[in-house]
Amino acid sequence: MSLEKLLAERSGNKCELCASTSDLSAYEVPPTSNANLDNSIWVCEVCKSQIEKREQIDPEHWKVLSDTMWSEYAPVQVVAWRMLSRLRNEGWAADNLDILYLDDDNLEWAKKTGDHEQDGTVDFHQDSNGTRLYEGDTVVLIKTLDVKGSSLNAKLGTVVKNIRLVPDNIEQIEGKIEGQTIVILTKYLRKG
Repeated sequence: MSLEKLLAERSGNKCELCASTSDLSAYEVPPTSNANLDNSIWVCEVCKSQIEKREQIDPEHWKVLSDTMWSEYAPVQVVAWRMLSRLRNEGWAADNLDILYLDDDNLEWAKKTGDHEQDGTVDFHQDSNGTRLYEGDTVVLIKTLDVKGSSLNAKLGTVVKNIRLVPDNIEQIEGKIEGQTIVILTKYLRKG
């Protein structure tokens, strides 16, 4: 039987974190090397996108952890502990974190990603107006820019298509202007 079928059966075909019944899939709880029933959970897309920090965390969505954190399955407990840790500034989350018991091995597993050291906010690439940017977007320069190390002068109003987000710097994107790939600060562009 496939891992997805086993997880769906184990969970009663509900998200193991919020009990949603729509848009469910397997989530391998990091760090792991081989997905199996002991290190994976069945989750909805809303939970998964917030766990993976692709969307801003919504504290109201996670209040259900008060019930689901008591799951008998270690990977559910680990993810619940990580999410409660990220939400620790919320009174209800801090209270739940205080009473959630993980054995030593599961607590070590939960701490391996470092999620417990961060707060619940997620930073995204944003243009000068605060609009979120995505890989492949088209942007427009709002200022004429001299490109360092080049004779290229990127004019105000220049359209840059199919941008790439710089992974470790939310203030920078990469794009091509006149066939040359350059790094552009997000404060000098707006979504096109």
